[in-house]
Amino acid sequence: MTLAIVLAAGAAAGLTTDAGERLADRLAGQWRDAGAADVRVVTDLSELAALVTGATGPVLVSGADLVAHTAVLRHLATSPVGPTVALVLTDPPAPGQATVREERGQVVGVDEPAATGVFGGALRVGPQDLPALAAAAGRTAGEGGTAAAAAGTAAGEGGTVDRLFAALAAAGTLTFAHRVRLLVAHRVGTEAELRAAGAAVAGVDEDRAELRLSVKERDDFFTTFFVSTWSPYVTKAAARLRLSPTVVTMFSVAFAVAAALLFAAGGRPALVAGGILLYLGFVLDCVDGQVARYTRHFSAWGGWLDTMADRAKEYVVYAGLGYGATHAGFRYGWALAIAAMTLQTVRHMTDAWYGVLHDEAARRPRPVAGESDGIGGKLNAASTKVQADTGSVSYWLKRTVVFPIGERWALIALAAAFFGPLVALCAVLVWGTLAFAYTGALRTLRAWWMKVPVLTTVDVALHRDDGPLVRRFAAVLPAGLTRVLLRAARPGVGVLWLTVLPALAPLALLLLAWRWGADTPRWLVGVAVLVWLLAALGVRVTPDGPLDWLVPAVLRAGEYLFAIAVGVLGGAPAWLIFGYVFVLTLHHYDLTARLEKRQAAPPLHAASLGWEGRSILLAAAANAGIVSIALATLGAYLLVVFVASVALAWVVLPARARRTPAPVRGGERLPG
Repeated sequence: MTLAIVLAAGAAAGLTTDAGERLADRLAGQWRDAGAADVRVVTDLSELAALVTGATGPVLVSGADLVAHTAVLRHLATSPVGPTVALVLTDPPAPGQATVREERGQVVGVDEPAATGVFGGALRVGPQDLPALAAAAGRTAGEGGTAAAAAGTAAGEGGTVDRLFAALAAAGTLTFAHRVRLLVAHRVGTEAELRAAGAAVAGVDEDRAELRLSVKERDDFFTTFFVSTWSPYVTKAAARLRLSPTVVTMFSVAFAVAAALLFAAGGRPALVAGGILLYLGFVLDCVDGQVARYTRHFSAWGGWLDTMADRAKEYVVYAGLGYGATHAGFRYGWALAIAAMTLQTVRHMTDAWYGVLHDEAARRPRPVAGESDGIGGKLNAASTKVQADTGSVSYWLKRTVVFPIGERWALIALAAAFFGPLVALCAVLVWGTLAFAYTGALRTLRAWWMKVPVLTTVDVALHRDDGPLVRRFAAVLPAGLTRVLLRAARPGVGVLWLTVLPALAPLALLLLAWRWGADTPRWLVGVAVLVWLLAALGVRVTPDGPLDWLVPAVLRAGEYLFAIAVGVLGGAPAWLIFGYVFVLTLHHYDLTARLEKRQAAPPLHAASLGWEGRSILLAAAANAGIVSIALATLGAYLLVVFVASVALAWVVLPARARRTPAPVRGGERLPG
C-alpha cells in the first residue's frame, strides 16, 4: 500500500485556490488520483515520522506549496528509475528551498555550489529507505531551526520539507532525480504565485503532454527521426485497445522472428519483406516502452523481459542471416553470425559495467582543482559539452557512431533487402568492431581518470559468473600468493591482466582449430583450458585497478572463444555452435539485467556451473571425441536451467510470497 503525506507547514499551508479549497487539501486529492491508497495531511515532522515508522510500502512526501499537474505526481509515484526519487525543478530557488546537483539521473549533492536544479518539494521513498526517512524526520524535528543551518538552507516558507530532504540525503540515501518535462510544476509562496502557477497548469493539455512524454527525451538518430515521429500514434492505439507492454513486446518478437525466417529463405522479395518486418518489429520494440510510460504500467518483470527480448530478437535475426548466407553459397555464413553475436554480447557487457563505474563515480565527491587535468578529464568535459548541445551535428555523430540498436536494425534491414544476408552480416561486424574500438578507447581513458574501484560495490563473483570450482579455489588460495598477486596488480591495470593473458589461450586454440580442424592435437585443448583457468588466480585479489571493470567482459569473450574453438576442433555443425553460444548469452544477459537493477542472483544460478565448469566439461568432451553431443546436451541443460530459473524468479517465488502471511508479533502484523 502506498502512503502519501502532505506536510502542511509554513505560510503555504494557508493558501487557498480560487474555489476556496486549501492548497494542501487539493494536493491530498491529487495524490489520491495519482494512485496513493492512503493520504494524510500533517503539520509537523513528528507526525510524519510516526506515520513512516508504521508504513510497509512506498511513502510519498510533499510540501503544501506545490502546484502541479496530477500527472507529475503520478509520474513521480510510478517512476521506474529507482526506489527513492525526488522531484527536481529548474525554477530559481526561493529562500528555504534546497538546491540539488545531479549526475546521470542521481542526486549527488544537496545545497552545493554547482547546483543543477531545485528540489521540487516532493519525493517518493522506497520501503528499504523508510527507516532513514523516519530517522531524518525525527532528527530534523528535534533540531528545529538549527537543522536548516547544518544543511545549508535558510528556514523560510516551505523549508520544512527541504530540511527533511537534506537530512535524508545527508544520511547517504541513494536518490534519483525526476525532472518535469512538458508538464507544469511550481512551488508557490504567495497568492499571486499560486494564481500564476494555476494558469500555467491550465494552459497545458495533460493527456497530450503525457503521450509526447512516452517518447524518450533523448534517443538515437534513426529512432528519433524514423520511428518516434509516428510511433506515438501506435502507442495511443495500443493503449485504447488495452494492450499491455508485454503483449506489444511479444508482437515485436513475432515480427523479428518472421524477418529472420525471410532472411533465411533468401530471394529478393523475401529479403525486402524481411527488411520491412524488421523495421516494423523495431517500431513495436519502441512502442512497448512508450505504452509502459504512457499508461504508467511498469514492473520488474516487464523491464527484464524487454532486455532479454531485445537481445534474443537480434540474435535470432543473426541466425536467419547466417543460414541465408550459407545457403546462398558462402561457406562461412554461420561463422559471421557467431562472430556478430559474440561481438555484440561482449560490447553489451562492457556497456553495463561501465555504467556501474560511471554511476559510482557520480556518487563520489568531485575531483579537487587540478585532479581533472589530463586527457581523461578533458574527454569527460568534452563529452558533457557535446551531450548538452542537443541537435548539433557533433551530438548526433556521437550518438550514431557507437552503433546503437536503432542503427543496427536499420543497417541490417537495408543491407539485407538491397544486398543480401552476407553483406548485412559483414556490415554489422565492421561497424560494430569500429564502434567497439572507439567506445573502448574513450572509456578506458575516462575510467583511468575516474579512479573508481567499481568492482568493490557489487557482487563480483555472481556477475563474473564464477562457478563452484572458482569459489572453492578462492577459499583455499594461499594468502602469500594473494599478496604476490596484489603487489603485481597494483602498478598497472589492477587484476585485468590476470584475466586477459589466460584469455589468449582460447583465442589461440580457435585459430589453430580453424587452421587444422580435426587434425588439431587433442592435448592442445587440455593446455588451453588449463591456461584459461589461470584467470581464477585473480579471484582473491581486490579489484581496484582503473580497468578492472573490463574483467567480466573478458571472461565472457574467453568462454565464448573457447566454446567456439572446441566446436570447430570437434567438427560440430556451425548452427549447433551458434545455438550453444546463444544459450550462454541468455544466461549472461540475465545476470546483466540483474546487475543494472541491483537484483539478487537467479534462483538456480549455482546449477549453471560457472564459466570454468562449462569450459572443463567441453574440454573433456573434446578429448573424448563427443563435442557435438556435449554442445547439444550442455546447451539443452543450460536452457532448461535458464527457463526454470525464470519461472521460479518471476512466477513461483512471487506467488509463494503473496500467499505467505507476514509474521505476527504481539497481535500486530509486521512486515515480512
